[in-house]
Amino acid sequence: MPSKKSARLAALTVAAVCSAASTVALSAPAHAETVAIHDIQGTTRLSPYAGQAVTGVAGIVTGVRTYGSSRGFWIQDPNPDADPATSEGVFVFTSSVPKVAVGDSVTVTGTVSEFVPGGASTGNQTITEITKPTVTVVSSGNAVPAATVVNAKSVPAAYTPAGDAAASNTVNGLTLRPATYALDYYESLEGMNVQVSDARVVTATDPYTELWVTVKPRENTSRSGGALYGSYTSQNTGRLQIQSLGATADFPVANVGDSLTGVTAGPLDYNQFGGYTLVANRLGTLKSGGLERETTQKQKKGELAVATYNVENLDPSDATFEEHASAIVNNLKSPDIVSLEEIQDNNGATNDGTVAADVTVGKLIDAIVAVGGPKYDWRSIDPTNNTDGGEPGGNIRQVFLFNPERVSFTDRAGGDAATAVGVTKVRGKAQLTASPGRIDPANAAWNASRKPLVGEFVFRGRTVFVIANHFNSKGGDQGLTAQYQPVVRSSETQRHQQATLVNAFVKDILDTQKNADVIALGDINDFEFSGTAQLLEGDGELWSAIKSLPKSERYTYDYQGNQQVLDQILVSPSIRRGCDFEYDSVHINSEFHDQISDHDPQVLRFEP
Repeated sequence: MPSKKSARLAALTVAAVCSAASTVALSAPAHAETVAIHDIQGTTRLSPYAGQAVTGVAGIVTGVRTYGSSRGFWIQDPNPDADPATSEGVFVFTSSVPKVAVGDSVTVTGTVSEFVPGGASTGNQTITEITKPTVTVVSSGNAVPAATVVNAKSVPAAYTPAGDAAASNTVNGLTLRPATYALDYYESLEGMNVQVSDARVVTATDPYTELWVTVKPRENTSRSGGALYGSYTSQNTGRLQIQSLGATADFPVANVGDSLTGVTAGPLDYNQFGGYTLVANRLGTLKSGGLERETTQKQKKGELAVATYNVENLDPSDATFEEHASAIVNNLKSPDIVSLEEIQDNNGATNDGTVAADVTVGKLIDAIVAVGGPKYDWRSIDPTNNTDGGEPGGNIRQVFLFNPERVSFTDRAGGDAATAVGVTKVRGKAQLTASPGRIDPANAAWNASRKPLVGEFVFRGRTVFVIANHFNSKGGDQGLTAQYQPVVRSSETQRHQQATLVNAFVKDILDTQKNADVIALGDINDFEFSGTAQLLEGDGELWSAIKSLPKSERYTYDYQGNQQVLDQILVSPSIRRGCDFEYDSVHINSEFHDQISDHDPQVLRFEP
């Protein structure tokens, strides 16, 4: 994945630009029509009045947003119709700070619009809005319509209908079935005052003052209280994003497993950062779930410990070196080999042609020593400038750290950014033509993406081949709440190509030496059940060892209320057959509001 921070900042940058253009364009009528809110909302996702002028739309103000690029307020009709598919609330987009207050009874004249958060290219659903409004306050201090209770009973188990095949698989024109599908249910409440009670946090508070809760406490629960994402067809329907209309300082700072006790209530919105969102004007009280960072076991004398850790764009200017060092030494117990992903060059995102990362790596090694860890040695290959994706100028790459007191690295000249490493047979054993080396770096599968780093290690006389990966990110995929169902995961194409190449390289090693110990690990940017993982595993050349864990432990990343696997360690048959390996997903980051990376590291211990 791109880091949550960088992806979010990019989206915020374009939000204002997209706001004017990202509407569903429909013809406007010659005159304005007086209608109720439920008439405007209609029984599908698109308003039957989209593009038309309306007058005298009556409602009570339920929430006011005075900040951001989407300033405005929500109104709700206190006299609902009898159709559960038609929402009684709507957002009035003012662009400037609204001059109304919660409890005002108002009439609104303006134009109905269908706004696409993030722009039409995202595939997101639309928000029905009244734009260019003229607002008349009829009276003030009125009772706000009672909040609709959203809970485990009210949210259907099925996630979404399939889109209309005759309309590019969009669900926009389908009649809402709120008793059957979760996304239809949430859509039927768009703009209305809703509430959740005693909701458990399933994604920690992030830097943008938002968190995720579940209204289904027993739905795919992880050991820590999160919601596991276990397949494409088993969605967590109880997930709901929480933002607030109040002061940022008053927003709860929560970890996974904490709860918002009591009532959290406010208008139900939809945004580009996760879909349906309760924008609270009343927040529940934070109750700690007591989550603590995990610590793995120390490897035994005869065990080799191999880890993967995405350190999220680490560069010399960062303030997290001591914390990363402590995590490696104290939480991971100083693995013998550590594959690091997202090590940036010596001046980070400064785009001046610098590609060397010795300062970055050296600073981390020194920090590890300072907190009581071993003096790691390291190997890597500098990429060609700005060819491997990530932040422009950052030149992220994978790096091997290894403890020379426990394991040795076999250096073999010839590896560079552009040269493909191969496999040869020497005295009946597989051997790399270069160590470290890169797998087929000129192949189009690696365009704007990290090339796998391969190295030969020796532990207690046994050679172990390690392949450090950082596959193509999920950037560009449609969100789970997109209007197109099933969603399009366009980024998979490149990851499938990458997985095929890595599997072929592993197969070359195993064809040369059947019992070779091979480990492919890193930020695979895809799930253990995904097509990417299946291609990596091939016909048994590799196996994703995270599948040895109980399902409640299978996650390395927490995104929009879903705990999921992105980081993996895959092993060859000689390691898997031994059945004496131990695997640990060490949860130190993904569930915490004060994370130093958005990924949890993974550790494999085995006897070669």
